[in-house]
Amino acid sequence: MAEASSNFLATKRYAVVTRGNKGIGFEICRQLASKGVIVLVTARDEKKGLEAVERLGHYGLSHLVLFHRLDVTDPASIASLANFITTQFPKLDILVNNAGTAGAVKDPDAFSRAVKLAGGWVEECVNTNYYGVKRMAEALVPLLQLSDSPRIVNVTSLLGTLKNVPGESVKGVLLDVNRLTEERLDELLNKFLKDFKEGWLDKEGWPVYQSAYIVSKAAMNAYTRILAKKCPRFMINCVSPGFVMTDMNCNVGLLTVAEGAESCVRVALLPHGGPSALYFSRNHVTTF
Repeated sequence: MAEASSNFLATKRYAVVTRGNKGIGFEICRQLASKGVIVLVTARDEKKGLEAVERLGHYGLSHLVLFHRLDVTDPASIASLANFITTQFPKLDILVNNAGTAGAVKDPDAFSRAVKLAGGWVEECVNTNYYGVKRMAEALVPLLQLSDSPRIVNVTSLLGTLKNVPGESVKGVLLDVNRLTEERLDELLNKFLKDFKEGWLDKEGWPVYQSAYIVSKAAMNAYTRILAKKCPRFMINCVSPGFVMTDMNCNVGLLTVAEGAESCVRVALLPHGGPSALYFSRNHVTTF
């Protein structure tokens, strides 16, 4: 990886990683900083974010990392981050959208309450996994445009591939790259939320198991291609790090966080003129 990315790393680079305080996000921050990249670590919890920066200091990376609080569901928080970047960095080269939520609850009573609240946890999942990425891109693209080789890495999941979406009409919208727009994506997600609240998931062709997570990640993958078309000078790709041991899956994955993060970092550091609008499953390009 070092040899392949050498022409990109020949210049000082600046990166932002969402939810960089733990798991894959923390390891992405560590690996980027170990390559000499200046990394802005973000987290919703300021205490946990500062603790993550302190841990990175134990790796001898204190001079390469700094922290700012970020909640990707809060436009004001994102605006504050963007303002902070303009005061600390001359530009932005890399945005890694790692923040996400599983969009499920394990406790039956909590599930029952969530349904009564019109799918609040489902809305939170869509708001974080899809709209959070969209908000971050809209706010930081102007700063990324200052880079000679801007890139965005959207951390996704194999669960978000369209093989896990049973409805042909839903898949048809997400696969129609030429006609796909942010407006059509918004309409599709609004329909999903309505169908969830009405109990129509199966009838309308939506996944029933982990539906919010699958649909939100599939929408994020589709948005990646839309954004890549809007920003042809950028390298904008999705990366599935694999089945990694994290808090989200109760640490039952097959890969370590270091192994999962390596795939994301490799794509973030691809040489100049690298690919865009692709889906990487670990280190291999696959279909959406």
